[in-house]
Order: sequence, then structure tokens, then C-alpha cells
Amino acid sequence: MIGILSFVGFTVLVAIIAYFATRKTDESTSDGYFLGGRSLTAGVIAGSLLLTNLSTEQIVGLNGSSYANGLSVMAWETLAAIAIVVTAIFLLPRYLKGGLTTVPQFLAERYDVTTKTITSALFLTGYVVVLLPIILYSGSVAISGMFDVPSLLNVSDDAAIKICVWGIGIVGSIYAVFGGLKAVAVSDSINAIGLLVGGVLVPIFGLIIIGDGNFFEGITTLMESNPEKFQSMGAETSPVPFHTLFTGMMLVQLFYWGTNQQIIQRALAAKNLKEGQKGLMLASFIKILGPIIVVLPGIIAFHIFGADLENADEAYPLLVNRVMPSTLIGFFAAVIFGAILSSFNSVLNSSVTLFGIDIYKQHINKEATEKTVVKYGKIFGTFLAIAAMFIAPFIADAGSLFAYLQEVNGIYSIPILTIIVVGYLTRFVPAIAAKIGVVSGSVLYIISQFVLQPYFQDQAVADAKANGVSGVAELAAVEASAYPHFLDVMAILFVLNVAIMLIIGKIWPREVPYLQEHTKQVDIKPWKYVKPVGVMIIVIVIGIYAYFA
Repeated sequence: MIGILSFVGFTVLVAIIAYFATRKTDESTSDGYFLGGRSLTAGVIAGSLLLTNLSTEQIVGLNGSSYANGLSVMAWETLAAIAIVVTAIFLLPRYLKGGLTTVPQFLAERYDVTTKTITSALFLTGYVVVLLPIILYSGSVAISGMFDVPSLLNVSDDAAIKICVWGIGIVGSIYAVFGGLKAVAVSDSINAIGLLVGGVLVPIFGLIIIGDGNFFEGITTLMESNPEKFQSMGAETSPVPFHTLFTGMMLVQLFYWGTNQQIIQRALAAKNLKEGQKGLMLASFIKILGPIIVVLPGIIAFHIFGADLENADEAYPLLVNRVMPSTLIGFFAAVIFGAILSSFNSVLNSSVTLFGIDIYKQHINKEATEKTVVKYGKIFGTFLAIAAMFIAPFIADAGSLFAYLQEVNGIYSIPILTIIVVGYLTRFVPAIAAKIGVVSGSVLYIISQFVLQPYFQDQAVADAKANGVSGVAELAAVEASAYPHFLDVMAILFVLNVAIMLIIGKIWPREVPYLQEHTKQVDIKPWKYVKPVGVMIIVIVIGIYAYFA
């Protein structure tokens, strides 16, 4: 009962603070609704970025991966810090100079409206078909398990999942659809504090248990007992082979942190470039500490429970139940609930933004006032949320699906990153090059990963079995080495797409070179310490890898 009361209390507190922080924001305009009136400060931007990034599939999934594979999976966290630095120094000044509300808006200015529409459609497809239902389902599984909802309400497991799906969906929709970005960002910032506190407490309590009451003794025991788990350089058969850090991993990180509407929208809402850069740098520094929350607990779970867990994703929930004092379970569940809501309402808010600005205003009603655009954006968001709530309970095997989705997202992530990078770095590459780049990048990736890869892997496994290889680990190694890692494929296609676009630009250049105009919506004077701080963050990341090499 204490856990449930603390859960409800913290959740209601967040809602009340978000209401009072946003009640004076004019949300009848596009800037007011979609970008919080371009008023976000560094702390709010950093908090919203971090909590938008963290949700149940990452906290549970990445800890499950570290339970099975060790420290090498920290690349998904630490490499993000470098990508955020690049975004702050290179991309954000250009975004704010152009007064962008959505990333595809730049593509309309740089190339043409058709390119923008194609990109918006790709973003929306990824958000609607993939992210929203999965966030709802994974979050519902977590909440249902934490509070044992089936027993609490005397319902079946399936009914409990549906109840949680609709509960999370309705609350998230209220934030995202009716509150706009500022309500999302403010609630994110408060929950981010709770997530950082609760997330750090889990490994602290775990290490105290391992050290028989001594935290520092716990660290020594953990590292000396499991040296194989503290290797930063992943083997070729690991989920993140070390060489991929220099191929597709950085491209994926740059897409996610620099061009993904769901993420970059927080920085686009900055009151000025200085606040935006400070917010990004703060988020970058905290991401370096991210493995403490999303990697270290998995290794602690391996030490405590051994290698006997049938499902690695059970490692984190079991650890929380084992080490967290009962009085804090409700608070931590509320924080996890906030993380679930953050991912859901952030994706939903970004989808509403893309539809309102890039679809409705552009193609359905060009004469629409800003108030009308916001109105129909909210209607679209409501239908989107309802659709996701209906779809979510039908997701059967979310655990395996998440790992698969990292690969599937390459269908649109690398092509979009390609045309944005080429768009900013060149002046004469024409619109036709961008269209060809997006289409060829998507098609070639689909052929590579869903036609060629299965063929070569099946053939290699068949040959290995014919030669007497029968062990599960041995066959898995054969399968992994039969075809390039998907991150390597992304890097190859990125280089190929850039080359194609540059060749087209050389043969059929734009008649008038592209020149970005300053809309003067916000001050774009950079933060004077952005480059020194960026260099410091990069040095720290390299130092971490060197220490655990």
C-alpha cells in the first residue's frame, strides 16, 4: 500500500508542477504548441532529452544485454555523448538560424517540398507503426509486473496488460496532445531527476549487498570476480563489435541525436543558441554516466544471480526487487512510469508536429491559420494515440522485437541522415539527388538485410552442420560471421549514397546555389565554452574506453 501511495503521489506532483509551469504559454500558435514558445532553457532541454531517450525498453533491455555480454554494450550510451557534441557545434546553429520547427522543413528549403514530404512520411511511419505501440506494450508489462496488477485487480495477465496500455496511453495523450511540447518537457525534467536518483540507487544498493555492507568492497569484488564483463572492446560475435564504433555506430548516433525529430525538437525549442548548446552539453556529459544506470546493474545482476536466467531481460526487474528497499519501490515505479510516459508522449508530440506542419499545412489546407494547424494536429494525435492503444496489446514478443528494431530502423535513419549532411555541406546538389538518395538508401538496405543476409547466413549454417558443427555457440558464431554486421552495412550505404548525391550534383547542379537565411526568431550567438567543453567530453569518452580496454 505504501508503494502504491508513493507512486500515485509522485505522479500527481509531476502533473501539478507541469500544469502551473505551462498555464501561461500561448499554445494557439505553432511555436507555442509545438516548440513551447521557443522558451526552453538549458536544464529543461537536458532533462527532456535524457528522459525522452530513456524508457523501459532501454533500461530493461540494455541491462539485459550487459548481463549477457558485459560492458561492451555501453557504446549505445557513451558514443551518444560524442554525437550530441557534434549536434551542438555543427547542426543546432544551422537549425536555429533557419528558425526550424521540424527537421524536414530544412529539406523543403534546401531541396523541395516533395523531399520534405517523403522524409516526414518516413518519420511518421517509423513512429506510428513501430515506436508508439511498442512503448505502450513494454511499459505496460513493466507496470503490471511491478504492482502485480493481475492479482491486484483479479484479472488475467492479458486483461492487466490492456488496462495498463490504456492507462498509460490516456495519461500520455493528455500531456502530449493537450499540453504541447512545454508540458512534455517540464514533466520530463522532473521525472529525469527521479530517474537519475532512482537509477543510481539500484547499483549502489546492489554493490553494498555484494560487498556485505561495504560499497567500495562491492566494487572490488564485482570487478575481480567478473573481469570478462568489464571489457569495453566487444568481440566480433558481440552485439557491438569494437570495429563498428568507427563505422555505423556513430552514424546511428548522429541520426538519433542530431536529426531525429523526436529528440532534436527539444533543442529546436531553445530560447537561444546559447541555451540550446548548454542544454545539449549537459545532456552529453550525463550520457557518459548513463552506463551506471543502464549497463552496470546488468553486470551486478550477473554476479548476484549467475548465468542461470532464461531471459536476460529479467535481470533488471529481479535486481530491483532484490536490492531496492520496499519503501522506495513505489517511488521507483513512479519514475519508471514517468520514463514510459516520456517516450510515449514525446513520440506522439513529434508525430503531431510533423503532421500539422509538414502534411496538413503543406498539402491539405495551405491557407490554414496557426490555430487551425494546432487544432487538426491535436485531432490527428488523438486518433494516433487511440490506434496505438488498440495495437499495443497484440504485440506478442516485445523482448526479441526490440533488438530487431535497432536493425530495422536503418531503413530510414541512414538515408535521412545522408540527405541532411549533404544538404548542409554542399550548395549545388539538387533535389533529385536527395530523392534518389532516400529511395536508393532504403531499398538497398532492405535488400541487404532482408534478402541477402538471411540467404548467406542460412547457407553458412547449413555448410557448418554438414561439416559436423553442432554446438549452439559455434553455429551462432558461424551465422554472425557469414554476413557484415548491420552497422557496417549502414556505413557502406552511407558512403555510397553520399557518392551518388555528389555525382548527381556534379552532373546536374542547382542553377542557384543554396544559401541559408537567418530568420532571426532566436539569438544565434554561440555559447563561448561550447568547443572546449565538447573537446573535454570527447577526451573523457576516449579515456573510459582506454581504461576498460
